[in-house]
Amino acid sequence: MLGPEKLPRVVGEVGRWVGRARAMARQFREQLEEEVEIERARRAQSAPVPPPTHNEPPIPAPTHNEPPIPPPTHNPSPPAPEPPVSAASPTANERGT
Repeated sequence: MLGPEKLPRVVGEVGRWVGRARAMARQFREQLEEEVEIERARRAQSAPVPPPTHNEPPIPAPTHNEPPIPPPTHNPSPPAPEPPVSAASPTANERGT
């Protein structure tokens, strides 16, 4: 049995052992994570880079009988329609200018 004299010493000793075990587990986990990151970096460097993908279909090569097909162009939105001329507002000819 542990009396009031030995109990604090035993509890302190158990606490130190638990602290050491936690530190060892933390070091082990950190070492494993570091090794995994090194392996990922090594694999990323040795992996072939896939060719870029495009959303547009390829433009076919021209034949001797066909003119080349121009690449698609970006069509901006059409201009806004002009406001209708109201009957109440005079035209430039009516104002005399």
